[in-house]
Amino acid sequence: MTQYKAPVRDMRFVLNEVLDLDGHYQKLGLDEVNSELINAFLEEGAKFSENELAPLNRSGDEEGCQWNDGVVTTPKGFKEAYAKYVEGGWPAMGGHPEFGGQGLPGSAGIAISEMTGTANWSWSMYPGLSHGAVATIEEHGTPEQQSTYLPKLISGEWTGTMCLTEPHCGSDLGTLKTKAEPQADGSYKLYGTKIFISAGEHDMADNIVHIVLARLPGAPEGTKGISLFIVPKMMVNADGSLGARNPVKCGSIEHKMGIKASATCVMNFDGATGYLIGPENRGLNCMFTFMNFARLGTAIQGVAHAEAGFQGGLRYAKERLAMRALSGPKNPNGPADPIIVHPDVRRMLLTAKAFAEGGRAMVYWAAMMGDTVKLAKTEEERKEADELMAFITPIAKAFITEVGYEAANHGVQIYGGHGFIREWGMEQNVRDARISTLYEGTTGIQALDLLGRKVLQTQGAALRRFTKLMHKFCEANADNAELQEFIAPLVSLNKEWSDMTMAIGMKAMQNPENVSAAAVDYLMYSGYVVTGYLWAQMAKAAQDALAAGQGDDDFYKAKISTARFYFKRLLPRTASHKLAIEGGLECMMELDEAHFAF
Repeated sequence: MTQYKAPVRDMRFVLNEVLDLDGHYQKLGLDEVNSELINAFLEEGAKFSENELAPLNRSGDEEGCQWNDGVVTTPKGFKEAYAKYVEGGWPAMGGHPEFGGQGLPGSAGIAISEMTGTANWSWSMYPGLSHGAVATIEEHGTPEQQSTYLPKLISGEWTGTMCLTEPHCGSDLGTLKTKAEPQADGSYKLYGTKIFISAGEHDMADNIVHIVLARLPGAPEGTKGISLFIVPKMMVNADGSLGARNPVKCGSIEHKMGIKASATCVMNFDGATGYLIGPENRGLNCMFTFMNFARLGTAIQGVAHAEAGFQGGLRYAKERLAMRALSGPKNPNGPADPIIVHPDVRRMLLTAKAFAEGGRAMVYWAAMMGDTVKLAKTEEERKEADELMAFITPIAKAFITEVGYEAANHGVQIYGGHGFIREWGMEQNVRDARISTLYEGTTGIQALDLLGRKVLQTQGAALRRFTKLMHKFCEANADNAELQEFIAPLVSLNKEWSDMTMAIGMKAMQNPENVSAAAVDYLMYSGYVVTGYLWAQMAKAAQDALAAGQGDDDFYKAKISTARFYFKRLLPRTASHKLAIEGGLECMMELDEAHFAF
């Protein structure tokens, strides 16, 4: 069975030495928030994740959640771990101080989310879904709604959900059917069924606050006629105490491939009382308050499974003896060599390591952009950060989860036949990882968002905003001889990316289906380039630390070696994605539907 060790040293490196957390907070005027404070959080978060959550990961998977007439019971130990999480004040980190929160920026807790998620992704989803509810009510709720729900959501006494998907509609919410009927007292009665609702019902908190999309009578068709509502599981009395049970009930829980300890619920709203949040028919606009952050939360899952695949694979590769190195014995006193000496095992380990550490840098950077969106002193700064975050978010969500799943599979492969056995924990990592490329929008949906909405609809402005950052970095380091192995490929890819985008745009003018045909390969290409840019920054930070004699030489040398591996063995994948894009639409569409037969 694998054991999780939080990569605190690497987290500090990314936050402090690559992304300059202190400078970031100073720019935002957050005088009381600094790297010293965040480092203290990292140490405590590591203890909680390693000691409380990781031991429940396998047992939770084997026991799963139990459903009985609408009541959901979580696996043994989950409820107790959540109580300790609340007692430690972890849910309150980002909440507004007016309602009992600590008022810390989103980036302050991003590494904690990664730790809890890697230790036990199923458990982490229960508090994780509350962030979206809190963000929505903070941004769009009335003062009364905020005072009613935020204090206990922020403290963690209550949890929250997002209720979007219905049996007949997933990402296409325009066909949503759940309806909301106005009542004389200003409330609404909601009728309908929502599916795939994570943490929709459980025994870990006294109340669950559902954020629900529904249609008002006479609302316009499609996405322009959707409103957003607060629907509590338990009604809340005027004094803040819990009242009667609201008629919203869990009809069943899904029997899933992975994340079995996370309750994925069918929720039935049978005249449940709800309260409009935000303007009528503007529910999707309000929902997008938390969608970028929810998608970043899923990107963290990709990092988590890559890290778990790497840690488990590394531990086994150092211990498992099999065959001799082709260049001669490396363990002459033993019956065979440890498999870590074999290049193919090294390839898999380094792939997982490169994706985990590169993904970590991307998600943390995006979280810091989220800070700027909320807290920057000028509208110009907020707008620029918002547009850059909008561009990066679909790449982070889809690319990191795709390569995180690949890394999880490498973890199984390193173990050979033992990887297929439950006791080692690696097959659970693969099963748990598989959902990450699906929810919060599949890879295909994210790819269309990136290429269609973020790039082509802005006439390439969103792409240019990012490629300008790459250009400035490359230009600033053009004379750094030690960095040229990273700078030269980035310069070339920066131009190729722009040229390729223009070519797709020209084809899209002839037939818009060309956008869909190119989208996933375009997103993956973009992901490899963005990760390459971040790896180049990490290599530079490591080189600077070595030159300054900061100590910890082995860590920095390993960072440069991993960057070199990424540039030589993973970044060249961009070439295959470019060729696939150039393969075009026609070969996909020439086969008549009737000939898709077996």
